Formats: sequence, structure tokens, C-alpha cells
Amino acid sequence: MHIGLYFGSFNPIHIGHLIVANHVVENTDVDKIWFVVSPHNPLKDSHTLLNEYDRLHLVQLAIEDNSRFRASNVEFHLPKPSYTIDTLTYLAEKFPLETFSVVMGSDSFSNIHRWKNYEQLVSQYSFIVYNRPGFPVADTYGAKLQVVDAPLLEISSTFIRQQIKTKKSVRYVLPDKVREYVENSNYYK
Repeated sequence: MHIGLYFGSFNPIHIGHLIVANHVVENTDVDKIWFVVSPHNPLKDSHTLLNEYDRLHLVQLAIEDNSRFRASNVEFHLPKPSYTIDTLTYLAEKFPLETFSVVMGSDSFSNIHRWKNYEQLVSQYSFIVYNRPGFPVADTYGAKLQVVDAPLLEISSTFIRQQIKTKKSVRYVLPDKVREYVENSNYYK
């Protein structure tokens, strides 16, 4: 089985994440998408992060009706901060019959050379890169990659957190179950 690993803080998961994941699973040879919730991205500030178990729960709520999606807490049990190469090495050992590809935006891929052991990463794994405006894939760094034109929304988790903090509606940018849970739990206020 071909698994697309969609790494992220998902702080919180929003409609844009789900649109990209659905596009990848419908328009590539990926059989399933695993949303890998990262406890701490080494390239991001962690002080604004909701607890990783709460973020995992929000991902589970968002995808519970899609059998081709799975929420993964694999990085919760690995050393922190999380490095993609370490996670992939672990998953390849644990699931030797699966094939893994990393799903990411072209903005993130343009920084792949800053990632831990990126040479090993691009030589051993494939990538499904969705185009982000202003970030054309100019250098493949020798990676096996497939570039897709997924429909994109100009929303971000940062924008959503700011909307919540200023008591503005996040209806339609979060899945309803996620929005209701966030509101009932007073997250991001």
C-alpha cells in the first residue's frame, strides 16, 4: 500500500488541509493519507501550539468519516524535536510492506535543504508536492517527486487562531465538528 504522509502541526486542522489531502488521494497513486501530527516542528516556534493530544483529537474529528485518512501520533513517541528522516526511518522499519511518500507544499519543499539529513531523505523517499503560489519547484534536490496542482485556500492556522482570539467566526474554515469542539473547549482564546 502507498501511504502519503502529510506532516504538520495542525494547530488546528482546517478545510485547506483536508482539500489538499483529498486531492492527493484522489489524483495520485496514494492509497491512504496519514496526517502525522508533529509535537514540535524544529523550524517553528512551539509556544503557540495546543497540546499535541488535543491537536490529534481535532484531526481525528476532522477525518473520522473518511476511510482513506488516518490520524497518526507516531512522532509523540519519538525524540523531540521531530525530524522527518527519523520518523520515516521508524515507519519503514515498523511497516516494511508499505511505501511512504511525503506530502508537502512547494513552500516547504523549497526549504528541504535545511532539513536534518535531507540528502538521505531525498534519496530514499518520494515526495508529492502541491504547488503554492510564489514557490515554484525550481530545484528537486535529486528527489523523486510528483508535483500536483491541488486546489488551495488562502487560509492558515495562524489566521484561524487570530480569528478565534478576537472572537470572530471560523465557520466554514474549520470542519463543523472541529469548530464546535474548539469553541466548547475554549481553545486558542
